[in-house]
Amino acid sequence: MKQIAGMASGAFLADPAPRGAGRLEFRRLASGSIVAYYRHTTATGQRVRLPLGDFDPTGATGLTLAEAREKAAELRARHASGEDDLRAARQAEQAARTAAEVAAAAAVEAEQQAERDAHKVTLSALCLAYADHLERKGRTSAPRVRQALVRHVIEAKPAIASKPASDVTPDDALAVLEKLTEAGKHREAAKIRAYLRAGFALAINARRSVGALPSLRRIGQTLTANPIRDLAPVEGSTNTKDRVLSVAELRAYWKRLGVLPEPAGPLLRVHLLTGGQRLEQLARATVDGIDEDEAALLLLDTKGRRTEPRRHWVPLLPQARADIDLMRRGNRGPYVFTASLGEKPASATTVAHMIRRVSADMVEVGEAQPFTAGDIRRTVETRLAALGVSMDVRAHLQSHGLGGLQARHYDRHSYSAEKRQALRLLLGLMDSKPATVTPIRKAKR
Repeated sequence: MKQIAGMASGAFLADPAPRGAGRLEFRRLASGSIVAYYRHTTATGQRVRLPLGDFDPTGATGLTLAEAREKAAELRARHASGEDDLRAARQAEQAARTAAEVAAAAAVEAEQQAERDAHKVTLSALCLAYADHLERKGRTSAPRVRQALVRHVIEAKPAIASKPASDVTPDDALAVLEKLTEAGKHREAAKIRAYLRAGFALAINARRSVGALPSLRRIGQTLTANPIRDLAPVEGSTNTKDRVLSVAELRAYWKRLGVLPEPAGPLLRVHLLTGGQRLEQLARATVDGIDEDEAALLLLDTKGRRTEPRRHWVPLLPQARADIDLMRRGNRGPYVFTASLGEKPASATTVAHMIRRVSADMVEVGEAQPFTAGDIRRTVETRLAALGVSMDVRAHLQSHGLGGLQARHYDRHSYSAEKRQALRLLLGLMDSKPATVTPIRKAKR
């Protein structure tokens, strides 16, 4: 050991070995480090030195003397057994080790990639892809749907949400829904069921749909069936409402709207004078959608499964047109149903809150029982029916229950006169006593 430590730079020191046998050698490099070699003579008389590694008597950064002798003994035994070209053999072994390491690294990467890809086809990914689809289609419900799926599926049931969508079973879906129904949220459970069913169906169809979201198509390629399709509807989720304002309540409401200050006054009057249109549709209306010649307002109806919104024209009575001008005084932006002079649309939440405040004031003085924005819409249809307005006219006025050719051929002129007359009757009902109201006659086609 002392001899090795005392070697001069460039010097060799051989470990004793029988004559003709390979032996262990050490050499000190110019850097001061010592390298161990195995030296042997081939059958052709060529001397070959094979590096074994750096030498370190402590074993901390290299081979100890015992380890170097062990490696040399292994090579000596191989040479004695007939392996003459040990250099080539060791190079082949190193190449094999490198190939094995590369293959192992590739296998690990493939496994990690498979795990990453698995995250792209989970139920969670399906939920988010469905919301992305709605957002791309311009559906105003997209943020609400995304929030509901994140809250009630992804966050509420992470173990199920992390499963590949193709592995999701009806029992998994039941577990998601039952957490809501057990909390008394039957309506929310029904919505989640509808969202999941639509999401799975959309992903399956995306395999054959031009322009489908890549994320949906990727998930759809793993699916063979829709696990939500056979789930029974959520019981207790319909909860049909039937609150309708009496004629006296409707008149009292209209009277209050007449003196209600801005912005609530004109907002709620336009809502009522256009037939109780859906607040979300009114919020999307812009000044470009006003046809001055026809005195009509264009609303875009995105409700249902239609891929393109249906153009829904609503007659504007002079009073409603004047209130639109009042709301847009200053013309700060394009919106007509607004509390900010047209800069932004009035949200459904804001308008519904305004109606609840009017309702509370009326309840306080005994003018009405509590009512909501939905009750106003229902009241308009019910009161028009009582005045003899046909179901077809009511459906066209409020844009509901239209399908097939009836919807496809609907334009601003369809039922225009009948709808305008219905709104005049509504205004007459609110302004006059019952005896002065004349029922509408069925329009000639």
